Amino acid sequence: MITPEEIQSVKQRYGIIGNSPLLNHAIEVAIQAAPTDMTVLITGESGSGKESFSKIIHSLSLRKHGKFIAINCGAIPEGTIDSELFGHEKGSFTGAHEARKGYFEVTDGGSIFLDEIGEMPLGTQSRLLRVLENGEFIKVGSSKVLKTDVRVITATNVNLIKAVEKGKFREDLYYRLNTVPIFVPPLRERGEDMVLLFRKFTSDFSEKYQVRPITLDEDAQKLLMSYAFPGNIRQLKNIAEQISLLEQAREVDAATLAKYLPADRSQLPMALTGKSNGNDTSDFSERDLLYKVLFDMKKDMNELKKLVLESYQSGGLNQSIISKHQELFEDLDSTSLSRTERENPSSNYNMPLVIDPNKTSSADSSEYEEEGIQDIIHEEDDNSLSLEKKEKEMILKALRKHNNKRKYAASDLGISERTLYRKIKQYEIDQ
Repeated sequence: MITPEEIQSVKQRYGIIGNSPLLNHAIEVAIQAAPTDMTVLITGESGSGKESFSKIIHSLSLRKHGKFIAINCGAIPEGTIDSELFGHEKGSFTGAHEARKGYFEVTDGGSIFLDEIGEMPLGTQSRLLRVLENGEFIKVGSSKVLKTDVRVITATNVNLIKAVEKGKFREDLYYRLNTVPIFVPPLRERGEDMVLLFRKFTSDFSEKYQVRPITLDEDAQKLLMSYAFPGNIRQLKNIAEQISLLEQAREVDAATLAKYLPADRSQLPMALTGKSNGNDTSDFSERDLLYKVLFDMKKDMNELKKLVLESYQSGGLNQSIISKHQELFEDLDSTSLSRTERENPSSNYNMPLVIDPNKTSSADSSEYEEEGIQDIIHEEDDNSLSLEKKEKEMILKALRKHNNKRKYAASDLGISERTLYRKIKQYEIDQ
């Protein structure tokens, strides 16, 4: 059983700030796994501090006196990653002027941390699986089998299960790596740890540059804890240092803090998707836009029903009725109207209504409203209204309203700026 004192000791040793139960659990699992030689898979979002856990595992293991090397698999080109990990012989490829030892040979007896393991090419995955199962590897350009004794710790910020389903990651390797899983929580799930980390970063800045540290008032702390922080600890540190440098007042309120937080929250993926369903941000935004289009269409239809009924009851469309409902005619395409129609919109509606003689009595007016008018509108609906056309009209209207400023138009439409840009390209809208 790992005691709270042991967890706190590890935090102090590695500079880990926070008291979140999720964070404490991750540290507890790392401490328990450290004395063994079992492979560990650390998962978590980019910037959440996964590398610190690999150092904890190595330093508390029986290999702590051996070498520890951290490698970012996503930063090594596919053509050279085999050589980097397993070494190569002289002349094995262009530029191989001499033999070279790979990381698995160099760290024999120690630990190797493979970050962004999901970016590893499939061919290299096969070589890594052989190392994990038999401790054997072959240098590039050689036929000699070499042995190594290395503890492998891996990390990723992608869903490896989905990568396996797509054929981008070996299923057997996934289960071999996932012997001991450790989940590092994102910053947004750590509550008051945000305030503690902010205080740590501003204190470090003040100590380094000999200035008074920044403090947050109560409202600013609440705002900080409500923000999603897609960049996690890296983003928080960046913001803390910016404020420490640029703000003259050393106590920061919520309004001041808000200036340093990105205003367009709709572009933050964690604000729009959940881990469980894995929905894409653009899918959510398009669905949201379609709902808005449908609701607006329903509203327009109801207004048209009222207009037609009112005109019928008054004996025809007159100027006062049109003036009262002028907003219904604002979106008409002026290029499709004649000069007379543009100058006098009411001229379009002076044609007599064709009324069923059987439904002309006042006693039957309610029945006409339910049957006659509704049928007229539905028939017109089927012939002229399309969802894409309405969507395009809404986008054009929003762009005109905000003088072609996409950021404000997207906000008005309730979608992200990226989705709006894609829709503009789709409908070939000139700005």
